[in-house]
Amino acid sequence: MHICVLGQGYVGLPLAVRAAEVGHTVTGYEPDRTRCEALAAGASYVEDIGDDRLRAVLGSGAYNATADPQDLKGFDVAVITVPTPLTDRAPDLSCVRDAGRVLAEWIEPGATVVLESTTHPGTTRDVLIPLLEEGSGLVAGRDFHVGFSPERIDPGNADWRLENTPKIVAGLTEGCLRRVKDFYDTVTDVTVPASGLEEAELAKVFENTYRHVNIALVNELSRMAHTLGVDVWHTLELAATKPFGFTRFLPGPGVGGHCLPIDPVYLSHHVKARHGQTFRLIELAQDINESQPDYVVRRLQDSLSRRFRRSVHGARILALGAAYKPGTSDARQSPAVEVTDRLRAMGADVTVVDPYLPVADSGCREIPFGTTTASATVADFDAVVLLTPHGEFDLVRLAAEAAYVLDTRGVMAAAPHIERL
Repeated sequence: MHICVLGQGYVGLPLAVRAAEVGHTVTGYEPDRTRCEALAAGASYVEDIGDDRLRAVLGSGAYNATADPQDLKGFDVAVITVPTPLTDRAPDLSCVRDAGRVLAEWIEPGATVVLESTTHPGTTRDVLIPLLEEGSGLVAGRDFHVGFSPERIDPGNADWRLENTPKIVAGLTEGCLRRVKDFYDTVTDVTVPASGLEEAELAKVFENTYRHVNIALVNELSRMAHTLGVDVWHTLELAATKPFGFTRFLPGPGVGGHCLPIDPVYLSHHVKARHGQTFRLIELAQDINESQPDYVVRRLQDSLSRRFRRSVHGARILALGAAYKPGTSDARQSPAVEVTDRLRAMGADVTVVDPYLPVADSGCREIPFGTTTASATVADFDAVVLLTPHGEFDLVRLAAEAAYVLDTRGVMAAAPHIERL
């Protein structure tokens, strides 16, 4: 089959490469010409896809990247994997709409269009389908097939990849569902049919909302435990010994990436705007997690004052990690960046080290990340704040040489000079 994947980012490129590897002819549509040139040269910018895999499907002729919409002509299945960000704290579906308009020009009878982008319930039916029908003159469910299959990519996760993560599939009609399932059965081990489009859309945003709310709960527990003088990390270890009815989540400096800070807003904003209902738990969790970087800064500020009788202003601080989670270069919405921004705004001399990020783009601004040198060893800093525990960091050396460490991830053993959040 001729498969077109619209958007060649951390979701679209793995899908395109996998589809090419199993025998499909794949067109990766990416409007960013710089990205297209990189892909054509066999240079992957997505960590989960190595250059060797990309070059193999390029060399076989099974995959090509393009910024030309005309190359979409004659597709059997088109999958939309474009970003669904927030603009002014509200859902922004402009990329989905753009993709729908592009596909409408080239869709032919019998073709299948699938939306993978995370969004609120009703998007496929109320936003995408009207664009496809209006632009093509065809009728969804009769002349062509439409479905929704939420992406579940976890960047940097070597255990759960596209092919072995269960894939929810949904269709506008039973016939649409069969077409969608038939395609995903070729690229994934397990497909899970949904009863309808909206159920699949809601399942996706709820998956991330569930995690978001529970992280907020343990973040607030961490603050309370600190006030009480209780070790929250040991508390969570004890609670996790219960073999039923408990799932352990861990506190940290906040939530980041493209999913957790954004997806719950899609759900709460849609319910409030469309139905006038407030999703109070989501909004409270958002408040807690968004304020967590401020809490980290306050903890560091208090410790510097208590231990060394000095303020953050002028302090030399080593911040370890800038990506939103270990093992990735993704700094989108990263709480680590928020922490370092706040420290610098308070006058601290902050050096950030992240082995995955010589330079990161976050929030449309470039942030330089320095590295320690022989003239700036760990012992030269007044404090170290561990924000993203990449495996490359030598925690034994850190514990031995640092004057003080604030471990926001609970990966170091507590010691007189090491505080865990």
